[in-house]
Amino acid sequence: MVQQPNKTARIIEKMPTISKDSVNYFHIGEADAGQRLDNYLAKILKGVPKSHIQRIIRAGEVRINKKRAKPEQRLNPGDQVRIPPVRTARKTAAAPAPAREFDTVFEDDALLVINKPGGVAVHGGSGVSFGVIEQLRRARPEARYLELVHRLDRDTSGLLMIAKKRSALVRLHEALRQDHPKKIYLALGVGPWPADSRHVRLPLLKYTGAQGEKMVRVSEEGQSAHTIFRELQRFSGSLLHSIGLSELSYMEATLKTGRTHQIRVHMQAQQCPIAGDERYGDYTANKRLQKLGLKRMFLHAYRLEIQHPLSNEPLKLQAPLPQELQNLLDILSAPNTP
Repeated sequence: MVQQPNKTARIIEKMPTISKDSVNYFHIGEADAGQRLDNYLAKILKGVPKSHIQRIIRAGEVRINKKRAKPEQRLNPGDQVRIPPVRTARKTAAAPAPAREFDTVFEDDALLVINKPGGVAVHGGSGVSFGVIEQLRRARPEARYLELVHRLDRDTSGLLMIAKKRSALVRLHEALRQDHPKKIYLALGVGPWPADSRHVRLPLLKYTGAQGEKMVRVSEEGQSAHTIFRELQRFSGSLLHSIGLSELSYMEATLKTGRTHQIRVHMQAQQCPIAGDERYGDYTANKRLQKLGLKRMFLHAYRLEIQHPLSNEPLKLQAPLPQELQNLLDILSAPNTP
């Protein structure tokens, strides 16, 4: 039996305006089913820090069908979610995201896969006004549903999936939880790659850096993480010596798990950090590589193998290396390069 609201509570059927003075009740429909509770609350409690959302859930102030809930609990159609009075940040007027389409690798009525450029965030937040998803929604006002399936770091280019149906998003999230998609990246490492480090299995722990930035480090207290590396080419010679470097390793990295910054931290742990990585890389080497034209992190989501979320058709998708990264490989590969 669904709890009836009291005089200080409000039943809200659609995307609500949150009351900061009274209890709020939400009824979950098909469009919101399948989401984690904390992610659902982050979507509707605009301006509320995620740490505060986690706190009110763990304190039992958020209830699902009158029962205490956990942040990771999945919502079902018909669930009633009780949210206590929460003071949200006052909205300020912001310029709308500019409409933008991106290079399309695959598209049908359920799924869109684009080749994201480096330097573009996937969504707004953390000092970024807008990202890929906001620009796509602006460019496609007729689209009824566009949601990110996963994320890529702002400086990482390559294959990015966007669901065009809720049912597709749910199926793809389930596949990601099972580590089913085969995601292959290309990266350039600074230094020689250890010959015995094909399978890197190092647990990763997320933490907050000194400037409030999201960071990850290897720690036994972290989540299990597994990356398979394959060296494609090693560069050395007079050109690198002229800028104070000895070797670079061109790597293929296949994710077996999908942890935050996984490839970047696993390569750093092998003493072969990604070229151009400002967070986990070698600052001096990055400055020297700028002389060869590298202005960004050399990490690209190159290949994706996954079953279509609705038809189960196998999809094998590929995004070519961006021109600015290919130019660097051409320079490094050219004989007698001045």
